[in-house]
Amino acid sequence: EVLDPEQNDTFSDYYLELPFDLSKVMFITTANWLEPIPAVLRDRMEIINLPGYTDLEKLAIAKRHLIPKQLENHGLKNSMLKIQDSAVKALIDGYTREAGLRNLEREIASVTRKAARKIASGYKKKITYVGEDIPKLLGPKKYTREGLARESTIGVVPGLAYTSVGGEILFIEATSMPGTNTLTLTGHLGDVMKESAKAALSFIRSNAEEFGLSKDTFEKKDLHIHVPSGATPKDGPSAGITMIVALSSLFTGRKVKAALAMTGEITLRGQILPIGGLKEKLLAAYRSGVKTVILPEENKKDTVDLPLEIKKNIKLKFFSNVLPAVKFALEPKSKTKKK
Repeated sequence: EVLDPEQNDTFSDYYLELPFDLSKVMFITTANWLEPIPAVLRDRMEIINLPGYTDLEKLAIAKRHLIPKQLENHGLKNSMLKIQDSAVKALIDGYTREAGLRNLEREIASVTRKAARKIASGYKKKITYVGEDIPKLLGPKKYTREGLARESTIGVVPGLAYTSVGGEILFIEATSMPGTNTLTLTGHLGDVMKESAKAALSFIRSNAEEFGLSKDTFEKKDLHIHVPSGATPKDGPSAGITMIVALSSLFTGRKVKAALAMTGEITLRGQILPIGGLKEKLLAAYRSGVKTVILPEENKKDTVDLPLEIKKNIKLKFFSNVLPAVKFALEPKSKTKKK
């Protein structure tokens, strides 16, 4: 009732046990992740989504604000310590995984303390840290960037996911074996993602001729769809198009084009619906070396404010229907055989 203007004019605190007027107060709250917020509470808020920072933005903020702040906090001057851009990039790539800057500031503080200790021990010269110095100071990398394999594999397709720490590459793996027409889903998938997999299979089976498949393709076969990093919970509808392409690749024996990723929700009628977290997903694609991304047609309007580094390095292909998207994503069968 604190956030409800119809009720908070006589709000009574549990501790003071006195009514006071909160109706003129503007409450500003923040959260890293929207999903855990109860629906009743969310209904009383105006949601403003703030996209995460790009690596270039993080670098600029670190140089202008974070590093000077930590130098001051540790009693150091610019003449005593220089943290080069390569060192900051090493921290961003290997020691943080976040949309914001909290952990980056923590790691910069740790590096600064190492220098402060060295200076306090009697070191007189100016200390300069570059990228190669970071593992010596902080130990092995905490995180590795998920990159694309040099050569694509039949039934394996890179998708794009949006999490509380930003965008990530999410591989969808599909395989088949003799069996009784059962579908197995693994990888700690949520209910919505499981339903996307079932919808993808149903669409392919009901449109077998469009995919160049016979009805015998599905007979006496068990299918298994797996999403790696099984300990990490995954959910949401945006992997639908990725699952359709993975199954299409499996059934037709055609590989997915190199350096290609995708995201989009699908329907049983073959429509590709818009998704959220576009900027974060495309940043993940850029970091992983993706050159082309398949996106829903309705997300074209959301690309206006994309960072220049994404627009320059990634080709965006928009589709409103599954069939043209699958045709674009898969290599010709003759090319697959040559490989």
